[in-house]
Amino acid sequence: MSEPTFPAFRAAGAADIPAIVALVESAYRGDSGRRGWTTESELLDGRRTDVQAVGELVSRPGSCVLLAERDGRLIASAHVERQGESGYFGMFAVDPDRQGGGLGKAVLAEAERIAREQWRCRAMRMTVIEQRAELIAWYERRGYRRSGEYQPFPYGDERFGIPRRDDLRFEVLVKDLIGQPA
Repeated sequence: MSEPTFPAFRAAGAADIPAIVALVESAYRGDSGRRGWTTESELLDGRRTDVQAVGELVSRPGSCVLLAERDGRLIASAHVERQGESGYFGMFAVDPDRQGGGLGKAVLAEAERIAREQWRCRAMRMTVIEQRAELIAWYERRGYRRSGEYQPFPYGDERFGIPRRDDLRFEVLVKDLIGQPA
């Protein structure tokens, strides 16, 4: 039996936090992350997130950790937050064994829909490590543009990982949500 084309989406609750942490870690760090193309293992060691950080995102007002499930199993997640007239998209993770099949596009589209329809946001913003050229190109193909705005990498704060190089910084990507299909 083939899998359905689209996953079921829902907002995370406190009981989902351990599964979200496990998914994010598997997509970004270590050997499991190397199975997919979203790994940051060449840039960072250590953890990508933890139970406390995800718990804060799940419980924060104006914030949603979006889950994508198939047959009751978590296969992707993303954090979406209202920040004034913009939405913020981050902590995006797709099961490394399911990358490349359109699941990420579906999750991103759902996050944009939430920001546009529920929060009436005019734009979606995100930060991506500047050295992740392939990932930035993926977002550009989905309508995001490089803003020319940069944010420093939080060196010394191991909650964001242990850098393997000293030139990391985040680039802000932006997409206009006005005029997008409802």
